[in-house]
Formats: sequence, C-alpha cells, structure tokens
Amino acid sequence: MTTTSGFSAFALEPFPEVQPGDDLSGTISNVLTRTGTELRDGDVVVVASKVVSIAEKRYVDLAGVTVSAQALDLAARTGKPAPIVQLILDHSTEHFLATERGPIIARHTLGYQLTSAGIDRAGTEGAWLLPEAPDASARALRDGLARAAGAKVAVVIADSDGRADRRGATVISIGAAGVAPLRVTEHGDKRQEETLTDLIAAAAGIILGQRGRGAPVAVLRGLVYEPSDEGVASMLHRQP
Repeated sequence: MTTTSGFSAFALEPFPEVQPGDDLSGTISNVLTRTGTELRDGDVVVVASKVVSIAEKRYVDLAGVTVSAQALDLAARTGKPAPIVQLILDHSTEHFLATERGPIIARHTLGYQLTSAGIDRAGTEGAWLLPEAPDASARALRDGLARAAGAKVAVVIADSDGRADRRGATVISIGAAGVAPLRVTEHGDKRQEETLTDLIAAAAGIILGQRGRGAPVAVLRGLVYEPSDEGVASMLHRQP
C-alpha cells in the first residue's frame, strides 16, 4: 500500500473531565462543536484509554481487594501498594520484573504485554482497569462519531506503556476500529509488516494528556491506511 508522506495532528482542548457513565462519543462531539472543529473523511481519532475506562465505569475500590501472599511479596520487592499488585496479578496470566525493583511487566488476560497490566491508579483509594473489550469500545466510539460528524473516521484507543529494556513510557494501541492494525511496506526486495495502530498511537502520544494535561483526545489527519474493523486483538501473538 502507499505510505503516508505527511500528516497533521492536534488535540481537542479544552476537554471536560470525563465522569463515570458519560457518553464519550457525545462528549467528543460536543468538544468538536464547541471548538468549531469538523472531522473529515479519513481522520483518525485517538482516545486515551483512561477516559474510556472512566466512561465505562471500570473503577475498583482498593479497600475491597483481597491481597494474597504473592502480592504482598511482590509489593515489598517493588514498593507498589499491595492491592495494586493484586489487581495486576488478577488481570494477567504471567509477569516478570524489568529490574530487581520493577516495573512489573505483565501479560494481560486480553493478550497485551503491559506495564502493571495496564492498571492505572486513581488517587490512593482506587484504580482504573483497562476497558473490558477495547476493540469493541473503539467500534462504538467510531460509530458514534461518524454519525455525529457525517464523516468516515477511524478510532484508536491508546495506552501509555513502559518497555522492559528502558526507562520511561511510550504509547501503544489497545483498541482500533476503521483502520487496519497492520500495514506492509515494501522497498526493493525488502518487505516489512508494521504495527500501524501503534505508530498512530505513538504519534498522538506526543500531544495526548499525560500526568495532568487534560487533553485525552487527538485527531490525526492525512494518514494513508486501509479501512478495517479487525481490531488490535487480531495482531496479538496470544489471543485472549
């Protein structure tokens, strides 16, 4: 397929604080209207997974988490709160420590390998789990935005993630709709399969809200991609 030669990206802001149970596609549409922004055919809307989790009520009260001996041991080694460690264990199939004191790299039950199994702390008393079915969440958002905007758009749900071999975090895709998760590029006799939705998520991650910046939604415009609803799960080595 033809590759992208250039694109633009911008955040939707100011963006209101998302509340549990909110209609997220409606909220995004309201921001588009308020800021005088129109979605165009081919736009890719990248949404931070945390606001999807909030809208889908994926909150866990840490006071209700029963902590195991394994979680207590791992908490002592990493310095993480034991209930958070227990949630990591509960929502993963395997894990390892990147260093002697972490971070904890876990294989989520959905098939993703993520730092802390994608568990996001909510203050000192709670935590947010990943969306239950990120590809389905992306499809619902895409359908809602397409109806409101009257445009053929794609949606990628992005999550910040650390890598086991280095410090810091990047951004990857955990859900997608309307865009094929993989693309193949060729030059001469070289052929490369690339995780396109991860590239899209990382590009949006440069401007998405992190640690206090209230910009959980970005729009990438001018990308070349194949429309598809295969979703991110289709490219995982280990299916849920």
